[in-house]
Amino acid sequence: MIKSTTEISYRVPYADTDQMGVVYYANYLVYFERVRNEMLREIKIPYTFWEESGYFLPVKESVCHYRRPARYDDLLTFEGRFEIIGSTRLKASCTVKRDTDILAEGHTIHVCVRATDLKPCRFPEFLTEKLQQV
Repeated sequence: MIKSTTEISYRVPYADTDQMGVVYYANYLVYFERVRNEMLREIKIPYTFWEESGYFLPVKESVCHYRRPARYDDLLTFEGRFEIIGSTRLKASCTVKRDTDILAEGHTIHVCVRATDLKPCRFPEFLTEKLQQV
């Protein structure tokens, strides 16, 4: 792991729910992205920094295990952590909780690519150093 856990709170709006009154399953990947953005911001390398440096982090894989439903107005906690996998991939793990109940958990794997040709590349040294400082 390269980062201790980042946590953010989120109150479920009505727009996130389906006809059954539970959070629509695809929204969990949006929740994963919310915490991923905050993790990058906390370690001072937000997506804008990557892009300005000539790199993108597209998703190569996404996994979500659903345990229990979240509902409208639930106050959720998203917990996230990073792990570097090899020289070109970054794993962002996420757990979605309501109080102490785990509702969903999973991860996304991102590949570092150059903005110029969208080909996979090694993490630039200055970015790897920044990731490992935390």
